[in-house]
Amino acid sequence: MGENFAAAVAAVVPAVRAVLPAAPSAALGRLALEPPPRFPDWPEAEVVRSLRSVPSWVVERVHGAVELTLDGLVIAAPPVTGELTPPSSGSFGFLSSDSEAEAVRETRLLAQFRPDLLELVAELTAAVAADETLAPLLVAEGDEGGIAAAHGAAYLSIALVTTAIAAREAGQPGVAAIVGTALGVAAGLLRAAPMPAGYAEAVREKERAEYLLPRSGSTSVAVRDHVFALTESAFPAFGDFAENGLAEAAAGGVVIRTGMAAGPVPVSVRVLAEPPAEVETLGWEEVVDLSWHADHGSASLAPSARVGVTTPPWPGDYRVRVHAYGRDDPDVESYGIWVWAAPAEPPRVHARADRLGHRLRGEPEPALVDRPEVRYRWIRQSRLAVAATVTVATGLPAADVVRGFGADPDRPKPPAELRQAYADPWLAVLDLGGVVLVIEENGYLGSHEDVLTAISRAGAAASMFWNVNAVTRLSFARDGELLASFEPGLGEPDLSPETAAALAGLDFEDYRDLDEKGLVAVERFTGRGLHAEDLEEIERAGVAYRVPGA
Repeated sequence: MGENFAAAVAAVVPAVRAVLPAAPSAALGRLALEPPPRFPDWPEAEVVRSLRSVPSWVVERVHGAVELTLDGLVIAAPPVTGELTPPSSGSFGFLSSDSEAEAVRETRLLAQFRPDLLELVAELTAAVAADETLAPLLVAEGDEGGIAAAHGAAYLSIALVTTAIAAREAGQPGVAAIVGTALGVAAGLLRAAPMPAGYAEAVREKERAEYLLPRSGSTSVAVRDHVFALTESAFPAFGDFAENGLAEAAAGGVVIRTGMAAGPVPVSVRVLAEPPAEVETLGWEEVVDLSWHADHGSASLAPSARVGVTTPPWPGDYRVRVHAYGRDDPDVESYGIWVWAAPAEPPRVHARADRLGHRLRGEPEPALVDRPEVRYRWIRQSRLAVAATVTVATGLPAADVVRGFGADPDRPKPPAELRQAYADPWLAVLDLGGVVLVIEENGYLGSHEDVLTAISRAGAAASMFWNVNAVTRLSFARDGELLASFEPGLGEPDLSPETAAALAGLDFEDYRDLDEKGLVAVERFTGRGLHAEDLEEIERAGVAYRVPGA
């Protein structure tokens, strides 16, 4: 290709570029930022492969926008197709779909009998785009959208003009095939081309203009080697966490020390518009404030976190509050990170309760705390995890307990049948000889006063209800009288000595393990709790009861 060809293309490019719409041009201009396309395994021309990865709306919009302009375009250019192989004669089969864009269909057809034409266009376009004659046309300025659109439009208009010249000279003047070929060629070049100078800063300015406070989100972070970080880029260097036992500020971010060595851990992030009015330690074992300077902003969780919440996309001094729970028990480990703009000041520890933190600070470890609710955590992996009521009654035979719920003990049904009914509530029971366990999957009758008074008339009854909306109810009854029924954590009514004993040492103000704590109280009150093997036994029995009209 000579300078004359590049000059011929450059002379016509502005006319084509002027009719290209901004949105599809910008989509093409951002292709280098997207993951590499996954092409089909079957043999196919590279231009067609590349065209297939272009969104269909881009293909349609570009085709419609340039069709008339290309039809009327007159281009004086030196010949370039002299060495192409003449098209084959004869017949061949071709399969197409009604849903396929015309430009894609015609380009696939062209690739079948003029593959060397597509290869030539790709070579010519790459050479023209690299020619200094076209350099002024590749300059892109403005905001993020403007730069992306100018970048995409420049390469696409060069490809359109180059394709039009070669295709017409080769006797293939169809506009649809020209557009499809040009889009495939331009897309391939744009994926490999660096973004224009100034694009990174334009992205930063866009982020800053669109960033609103406050914002929050939750995700799972893949812990490695006992750490994860809030970082601007590379994972920051860190020390031994001896100062506060939880977190360290470093160049580029904040590193958090975990209990687990590796694996996913839930993390919530809150970016605040102003400093929090109070320190929330309820439900957390370790809480630490520390200062951190952001060099450019937009710090996110690493490694391998999936969360859209980042710190503000501008440099400055920030205060970071790190909350930790369960570092001594990886099964429930979790973190909360709050960030707000604030001048630098010394670190401050608001809560220090876990054993790991004491070890890291070089302090004597506190005594192990007995948490009876821990043994009920298996419920989270059971059929009852989302919503259920567990009721335990003593002193009555199972048939009378079933009647107390309003069901007929003489009309059992398979649980699988009732699960699919989605109509009347139902229950399953396990007779343990003097103690009856009642399970309601996604049910709540065991929390009703009339049921509890009926099934407690010869002894005791207690129930714990929870649902997907975090609504709960813990209830106790004895000798046909309701003693207490309340939502744990929202204030307890006046309690009898017996119910108070059932609740002793259970911190319902701490929302963690709330359902499990309720099950502990039920067990203490009735003398029998729910075991994982009880659910297995109920499932093996295959007997349940519908409660009509409840």
